[in-house]
Amino acid sequence: MRLSRLSPFFLTLSAVLAKPGVLKQIEDLENSNPAILRYPTQFTQGIVPKQIHSHNDFADEHTKDWRDVPLLTAISFGVQSVEADVWLVDGQLLVGHEKAALTRERTLDSLYIQPLLNILAQQNPVDKFNVNQTKPNGVFDTSSGTSLQLLVDMKTDGTQTLPFVLKALEPLRKANYLTTATQGILSNGPITAIGTGNTPLEGIKMLEPRDLFFDAPLNGLTNSSIDAAWDATLAPIASVDYEAVVGWNGIQEISEEQRSIIINFVQTAHSRGIKARFWDTPGWPVQSRNRVWQELLNDGADWLNADDLETASKF
Repeated sequence: MRLSRLSPFFLTLSAVLAKPGVLKQIEDLENSNPAILRYPTQFTQGIVPKQIHSHNDFADEHTKDWRDVPLLTAISFGVQSVEADVWLVDGQLLVGHEKAALTRERTLDSLYIQPLLNILAQQNPVDKFNVNQTKPNGVFDTSSGTSLQLLVDMKTDGTQTLPFVLKALEPLRKANYLTTATQGILSNGPITAIGTGNTPLEGIKMLEPRDLFFDAPLNGLTNSSIDAAWDATLAPIASVDYEAVVGWNGIQEISEEQRSIIINFVQTAHSRGIKARFWDTPGWPVQSRNRVWQELLNDGADWLNADDLETASKF
């Protein structure tokens, strides 16, 4: 019998019967959500961590629109590094890019510390299966040893703000979740906290053990006037304003001089065990932004500084 003469009923039945039974079983299991499909650490199930830095994680720098959910949105895209601008106001660390954006409810604790504690509690269940666990799991289920980087950009006076930031980190410290340097030995934890902005270098240098680190100047690692022995126990990351030191807009061809600047900064950082980040990279036009991103990755930059997290995660 020719196919064209089959009735619609038989065509429909044929289509149903042709569907693999395994797909139907998967659908049934997903709809019923039985215990065999659930496990304690699946908060970030299937999410692969990527070395992307969520610049001003709580807001989009170019549109000035708030992210719907700070921190969690970044994690959902596998972003491995987030940044919060903090202002010390009446003894509280408020989060916002500008003073006009501050509210009493949006604090470093409410937006970052408490959510991280909740996530890490899920990733480290207390039960008979992991009683001998020697190190806590990190945020990402697919890579439990990967540390999430938390940059705290101190907007107010650093010397005054630093003690409050250290105090804010205490719940993470108490739970043994913080990367720590003790007598020159670095021990990675689920969270690596780094001070930037007005963070006082001298204050960070004095910490022993140290579980709040410094965002070093990528263009100042060889500056002898800065009294610092730059390495990963002091500064796991070094950053610089891309526009100021490189300036290539991604439209014309990059010059050899501009490429050499990037490579030299990256190599200097890597020779000290420090990862390199360039911020203030072009966000538009999109094609230019992508060319700059690709150039930085080709030249060895470790962190992709991004505002459009979804696009960066697929780059």
